[in-house]
Amino acid sequence: MNTQKKIQVAAVQMVSTPHPAENMQAAASAIREAAARGASLILLPEYWAILGQHDTDKLVHAEPLGDGPLQDFMASMARECAVWLVGGTIPLVSGEQGKVRNTLLAYNPKGQLAVHYDKIHLFGFSRDQETYDESRTILAGDDVAVLQADQLKVGLSICYDLRFPELYRAMGTCDLMVVPAAFTYTTGRAHWEILLRARAIENQCFVLAAAQGGKHVTGRRTWGHSMLVDPWGDILIQKSEGAGVVMGELDLAQSASIRASLPALSHRRL
Repeated sequence: MNTQKKIQVAAVQMVSTPHPAENMQAAASAIREAAARGASLILLPEYWAILGQHDTDKLVHAEPLGDGPLQDFMASMARECAVWLVGGTIPLVSGEQGKVRNTLLAYNPKGQLAVHYDKIHLFGFSRDQETYDESRTILAGDDVAVLQADQLKVGLSICYDLRFPELYRAMGTCDLMVVPAAFTYTTGRAHWEILLRARAIENQCFVLAAAQGGKHVTGRRTWGHSMLVDPWGDILIQKSEGAGVVMGELDLAQSASIRASLPALSHRRL
């Protein structure tokens, strides 16, 4: 782990539609902007490619791992911009009828797939007229995944995973943990910031969160508030609602200093 290097990272906040072509155009513009501003790692939100009217809409666009227009797009953008592109999530073929994998794919600056992660924890929520159940159309993943991006160790998680601290512990000691998300307005307003800051404090590392954020054409409203949190739990930068790019710097010397002065990770007993 390089404890001296400073690295520019970016989170892309989107208000995705049910139409992948529109979303790819919006994502391309944001990725190019972030790269032009100096980001070497760029994170897209969950469901960046399609946020449909119905849960089943994404089934039509599911791709086999390693092949398909959404994956080709991410590979080409990583290569064009010479960045590490952590592609939020897209639907991948699961092998189970009526269900997809909700998968994060990370590409290196040459456009090669470096690692993928299938969302483990599937969101379920019901209150009044607001109901969600990802398990109806998504097959949960099983494996923890980390990305080695040059000298940066990046823990991979997706949205609802944020509520399960044991997942982040299982990643080991990371420099950065990423959280592409599509938090609902209801749950986001209550818990999003608290959970992100807690994960940063517990693991003494930076947390970068890229969210869906705004009123979608489908009528859904997502919370947004994409942000970068430092290892002390301070929010370095964030964007409330609307599409845009959140940029920030990882000072890995800060992580090393915090871990040295408060060695909580080495004090663990369980």
